[in-house]
Amino acid sequence: MQNSSARNSGYLYQIAIIGLLFFIFGFVTWLNGTLIPFLKLACELNTVQALFVTFAFYISYFFLAIPSSQILKSTGFKNGMALGLLVMAAGCLIFIPAANMRAFPLFLTGLFVQGMGLSLLQTASNPYISIIGPIESAAQRISIMGICNKVAGILSPLILSSIVLKNANEIEAQVAAATDPLLKAGLLDDLAGRVIAPYVVMAVVLALLALMIRRSSLPEVDTNAEVPSDTGGQHLAAGRTSVWQFPHLVLGAVAIFVYVGAEVMAGDVIGIYGKSLGFSLDQTKYFTTFTLAAMLAGYLLSIVLIPKYVSQQNFLKYSAMLGIALTLEVYFSTGQTAVTGIALLGLANAVMWPAIFPLAINGLGRFTQIGSALLIMGIAGGALIPQLYGVLETSVGYQAAFLIAMLPCYAYILYYAMAGYRAR
Repeated sequence: MQNSSARNSGYLYQIAIIGLLFFIFGFVTWLNGTLIPFLKLACELNTVQALFVTFAFYISYFFLAIPSSQILKSTGFKNGMALGLLVMAAGCLIFIPAANMRAFPLFLTGLFVQGMGLSLLQTASNPYISIIGPIESAAQRISIMGICNKVAGILSPLILSSIVLKNANEIEAQVAAATDPLLKAGLLDDLAGRVIAPYVVMAVVLALLALMIRRSSLPEVDTNAEVPSDTGGQHLAAGRTSVWQFPHLVLGAVAIFVYVGAEVMAGDVIGIYGKSLGFSLDQTKYFTTFTLAAMLAGYLLSIVLIPKYVSQQNFLKYSAMLGIALTLEVYFSTGQTAVTGIALLGLANAVMWPAIFPLAINGLGRFTQIGSALLIMGIAGGALIPQLYGVLETSVGYQAAFLIAMLPCYAYILYYAMAGYRAR
């Protein structure tokens, strides 16, 4: 009886630690929605330049996806998680000289380093949560992790914006009215300095978490024995010599690319879009939280409906249709209606990752690990699609730019949900 109780407490401890890591994923990832308007003001940027915030953060996944799996092979999962946290802490500390010098390239460097650490951390934690417990309850554990992630995404913009964008309208007006270059520089320097304290706190917390994980009793796991398979997995892999010989995987990587791009647009670009609609900075700084709240609602809805009432593949199809409808609604509306439409895209995006990923790696057999890395590289869509929006905004306007950037994303995801995943 005591042994059973000890095993249960140890299992819950492991779940709690990984849940904390998933909270960190969400917290750090969705700070970008606040950083974009903050750095746009503090560093005097245009929209295209400000959107390099998401570019620097998400492009790191493209470069780190394959190296991360190699690093984990040599360090093990537990040490790999600790290393990822330390790399993220280093990225946070880069914000100190960046703020002191008001140097946008240094801010981007810090974001890239944070993305590197997060890439390593996610590569370790995502399979770990599936493996550490009974396979029958893996879906339940993944659902719990998703809730931790999305709750953090709701909180992080609220917390950071209350610090760095406090009285944002007043500061924006003072900067616009300043005729003395020294006065203007002083106002912007003071604003930039606001970011130092929260990022120092984050660096300390991340370092302490790394130490906690390094000293924890988290067990190492053998992922080679846990390669997902299905009834046709080895049959599909037989006779194939390259991961590129699986059309449903390649098409799935493109689906991940456009999905992440659409998700970042809905979560991080909503503030810039709201500013274009005429909302004040004091209003738009909270818009990212609205999107994440819709994502949490969609995620909870999926837990209730899948698979009892609807299959994951059909849920993906309906989500893509909703994304198309909401994108058109945003294009043809203005004001609060348009902002609400963008926020509700969080509902459409909520379960696209967990739906696309298994469809794309289905039947890869011995190519599953490299196939998964290819899908992780697709996260670079979060770097490029917001940039496309920024470039288009200057030439065709913000409404048309949003339509051009977003509609093809959801149309492609609909194609993949209906036909692309069957390509063999």
